[in-house]
Amino acid sequence: MVDYAGAIDEKTKQQLADRYRNVAEMLVKRADVDPAKLAFQYPDAKENWRSLSWRQTKEYAFDLAGALLSVGLQAEDRVAIASTTRIEWILADLAIMCAGGATTTIYPTTQSDDVSYILDDSGSRVAIVEDPAQLAKLQEHPEVFERLLAVVLIDGESDHERVHSWAEFRELGKTYRADNPDTIDRAIASTGPDQLSTLIYTSGTTGRPKGVRLTHDAWTYQGRAVEIIQLATPDDVHYLWLPLSHVFGKCLLSIQLQIGFSTAVDGRIDKIVDGLGAIKPTFMAGAPRIFEKVRAKVMVGNQTGLKSKIARWAFSVGKKSIPFRLEGKPMPPALAAQYALAHKLVFSKLQARLGGNLRFMVSGSAKLSRQVQEWFYAAGLLIVEGYGMTETSAVICVNDPANPRLGTVGPPLAGSEFRIASDGELLVRGPGVTTGYHNQPEVTAETIQDGWLHTGDVGELDSDGYLKITDRKKDLIKTSGGKYVAPQKVEGTLVANCPYVSQVVVHGDDRKYITALLVLDPDAIQGWSEHHAAGSLKGTDYAHLTQHPEVTEMLQRYVDSANERLERWETVKRFRVLDHELTVDDGAVTPSLKIRRSTVEKQYADLLDSMYDSED
Repeated sequence: MVDYAGAIDEKTKQQLADRYRNVAEMLVKRADVDPAKLAFQYPDAKENWRSLSWRQTKEYAFDLAGALLSVGLQAEDRVAIASTTRIEWILADLAIMCAGGATTTIYPTTQSDDVSYILDDSGSRVAIVEDPAQLAKLQEHPEVFERLLAVVLIDGESDHERVHSWAEFRELGKTYRADNPDTIDRAIASTGPDQLSTLIYTSGTTGRPKGVRLTHDAWTYQGRAVEIIQLATPDDVHYLWLPLSHVFGKCLLSIQLQIGFSTAVDGRIDKIVDGLGAIKPTFMAGAPRIFEKVRAKVMVGNQTGLKSKIARWAFSVGKKSIPFRLEGKPMPPALAAQYALAHKLVFSKLQARLGGNLRFMVSGSAKLSRQVQEWFYAAGLLIVEGYGMTETSAVICVNDPANPRLGTVGPPLAGSEFRIASDGELLVRGPGVTTGYHNQPEVTAETIQDGWLHTGDVGELDSDGYLKITDRKKDLIKTSGGKYVAPQKVEGTLVANCPYVSQVVVHGDDRKYITALLVLDPDAIQGWSEHHAAGSLKGTDYAHLTQHPEVTEMLQRYVDSANERLERWETVKRFRVLDHELTVDDGAVTPSLKIRRSTVEKQYADLLDSMYDSED
């Protein structure tokens, strides 16, 4: 058993103790301190960026809070939000906090039956939905729909008497505030730190989603603890595209309220590059897949000719510079000169595509390949990796941009503690840890024991308390030869080595060797077909490309290269390529884009078995 607590002295202890009572108070204080400062930017229908100051944000949230109170919302009553990431999601969430309610999160991709289950299980009293398609999911279950006090439609109109348009609902709140000027202030004052703030339903890799209960104190701790490590400053500009139904996106709001930086909000993934160019943020958070796709696009675009040779030379120089830059030491003169030229010819262009002002990026929600992290760092783009779960209100540890340790997720935040159990499982304790699962006391008792949250992740701590996550405990593969294999490591190595691969599922439990199912990125493999195989594959559709012998031959070379980075028992002996992507709709991927390993293995059992037909 190995224990480690986040370093905390008397000053830090006092800073942690001196935090807000609830999330709404964070908003009110921020609006008092920085009333005219830019809080949010967001695109309108004509793709023009609009802005809200902190004073305007507070007033908007208060109007919506008044509307919630006017329809009968009581303390800790749940309000469900089913929408993509947009400014209205944030304003609705802040309004719920100001009214003393609690937010229930629903992914907009959630199927109708699960929407009904979440509304019923949470006991939600109001639903805020993005458009008529989301409204239809509610109306398919009249027994749940009829129990709602009101439904708010962000986009569109409805003639149902209890369905309000967004504008109508805000006007309702303004009228209520005029008649009851002190009600919202009283609701905020009566909301204690231990009250329910958010009920986040984990997408789950098996079974029904579970509602994770997070208090106001969990969020205010999150904001204060991140402020203490000075991860961000009030002058930073943040670009937010992450799904706010996921805890990673949600936690960034409490951190923003505490620190006071501005945030540009646009959840459309296909608009990220355009948005970065327009906003020029200083930091951005994302899941590993986004960083993998950026790297793959650059690598695929630099496959041939002089451009390719220059890019390869630049990244080889960048890799040599890493040890010096990480340790803050000057590079040898010759290397420094080469790096300056590499920056001018290659790295500056990549940085410009991402806005040109990024101080750092944060990776979370899944394990980031160190190979991908080093590739970005070679180009002068720092990705700091953090770690957390829905059950820890997201961030429980994160690397310091001023002193990053690549390959780790950093030390615990001040006030939080780690413990590595005898079987390697990471246990966590601290103010950000959930109070339990909604309506599931047995699961709560199994997961939280003596105050320690059993994360289900396998981890290692170095002598300075920096954590390295190796895999999910339940996902560890044990081959028939008795060797343990961490599938995330193998999958990450394959993705990092092959720019054409977008999804990987490694298999091999109780088998003699490891195999893999590969999914190819449609744009990348179509681009490959245009310039390779002497043009013979030009115009071939995606499904046929995935099964073409020349594509298989090309992939085999990349798999062989990846295998050189793995232990002998981890190497992928055989693989098959799927002719379609794994999606949320087919049940193979969760709404937070995690692959449901057991589901995939069941769906493709015959294909997996075919790779072992001659294993004897």
